[in-house]
Amino acid sequence: MSDLEFFLLLLASISVPLVILNLIKRKQSGLNLPPGNTGWPFLGETIGYLKPYSATSIGDFMEQHISRFGEIYKSNLFGEPTIVSADSGLNRFILQNEGKLFECSYPRSIGGILGKWSMLVLVGDMHRDMRTISLNFLSHGRLRTHLLPEVVKHTLLVLSSWKENCTFSAQDEAKKFTFNLMAKHIMSLDPGKPETEQLKKEYVTFMKGVVSAPLNFPGTAYRKALQSRSTILKFIELKMEERIQKLRGGGFENMEDDDLLGWVLKHSNLSTEQILDLVLSLLFAGHETSSVAIALAIYFLEGCPNAVQQLREEHLEISRAKKQSGELELSWEDYKKMEFTQCVISETLRLGNVVRFLHRKALKDVRYKGYDIPCGWKVLPVIAAVHLDPSLFDQPQHFNPWRWQNNGNRGNSTSWSTATNQNFMPFGGGPRLCAGSELAKLEMAVFIHHLVLNYNWELVDKDQAFAFPFVDFPKGLPIKVRHHNFT
Repeated sequence: MSDLEFFLLLLASISVPLVILNLIKRKQSGLNLPPGNTGWPFLGETIGYLKPYSATSIGDFMEQHISRFGEIYKSNLFGEPTIVSADSGLNRFILQNEGKLFECSYPRSIGGILGKWSMLVLVGDMHRDMRTISLNFLSHGRLRTHLLPEVVKHTLLVLSSWKENCTFSAQDEAKKFTFNLMAKHIMSLDPGKPETEQLKKEYVTFMKGVVSAPLNFPGTAYRKALQSRSTILKFIELKMEERIQKLRGGGFENMEDDDLLGWVLKHSNLSTEQILDLVLSLLFAGHETSSVAIALAIYFLEGCPNAVQQLREEHLEISRAKKQSGELELSWEDYKKMEFTQCVISETLRLGNVVRFLHRKALKDVRYKGYDIPCGWKVLPVIAAVHLDPSLFDQPQHFNPWRWQNNGNRGNSTSWSTATNQNFMPFGGGPRLCAGSELAKLEMAVFIHHLVLNYNWELVDKDQAFAFPFVDFPKGLPIKVRHHNFT
């Protein structure tokens, strides 16, 4: 190649990207994008956005941006141009138009560690099929007949181990409860058994990597998590092979149908890889978010004795009625009587915001309130910003479960309901509404029932929930309990 040919080739390699970039800028210059900053090249404003802050706030970054640019603004987050929404109407619009105007779009690192068949990252028909499997297994009938007794059993197992005048981590106890429940629910693993404890150990390492920087180098949390993922998947696959051998030996009638693994093998046509990722993602979703919500409830209630007293009265009434009828176990009818408990659950989820924002991208050019959202841009509906909006919730940073006796709104209606409050979205919305939302509320209600009837508790050390952006108590929420049999 001559020097002239090399020079022309080099010129072309430089000029073509510049021409493409210029065309993109010209196209965008004709759009009415929301105001905002793009920050540093590539990094954008990601570091500032992910800086830890109190979980009962939206953080300095969001407060400053909303104050300066409004509830809809542009940024550059996670390496992509982004529209950030703290607007309730836009958030609902995004979630309701899943698969039409927007679709789920999590960073590649999340898919790399949860798996390409994880429900969190799947889109379209495959997500719908996986979600249908989960909904069928978590049906109203199964919640009543199968899951409620298991939730009660695992709650009592954890609470009965609590000792007076001993300091322990309420967060760890909540995680123990939800992990044991999900391990039993998904693979019929019994709590305390060596294989269950080993799986829990690997899962803890896995979780540390899910919420860490995606640096795949030796010694990093992300690399260790990938190794633990491999170990967990081998364990699940071994359990699958045991079930398949049982199937071949005795037919479908001998196959365990009370756990998710057996149900999927019997009722679906998923591949081995798809089943492995489904089981892992449900273990992740069913354990992590519910445990954080329970820890938040313990934290908020400790600072609100009036709420504890009203809860205790509600659950004493349920307990006394059961004794008079000669019943022992909680029933579905008992659960439906826990009206103030549901107010506490709703307020815990609103103020604590276990899921703070969602990852979406625009499938088409979208116009909303005069602003353009370009096709291909990332869109972040920030659920926490709506839940903590003083124009929607009176004194939003105050734990006030009684607000839900007024539908959670600012009005004076006395009806009890959260379904009608369109600003309340702790489980997302639209076609991707959390499949385990009813199970999560059941877990919280049963745990609260036995907690308030058997214990008083207090914080031993000052601690509070932080958003990293995942919600966590840095000290583990250390508490002491005093046993009381209020029944």
